Amino acid sequence: MISIAHAASATVVAQGFVDRFNDAVLFPLITLLMALAFLIFLYGCFEYVRNAASDQGRQQGQQHILYGTIGMLVMLSAYAILKLAGATIGISV
Repeated sequence: MISIAHAASATVVAQGFVDRFNDAVLFPLITLLMALAFLIFLYGCFEYVRNAASDQGRQQGQQHILYGTIGMLVMLSAYAILKLAGATIGISV
């Protein structure tokens, strides 16, 4: 039988692990990928304006804008899912 003190201790250990993992791996990775997606978005905007006279150039710019937007939405969703999962389990993220 698991005692209440043992369960509380396990929760504290789990919280410590989650905090260290989030600070060392998850949040820097999400931030890096979000910044990369934003740079792809900006590059697409630049490419779209630079190649305004060319249909193929504009289409390439539109694709980069779309890919950057999708990347940012995926990273925002990953962060939201992480927060939701943490709140569901009772671990602050």
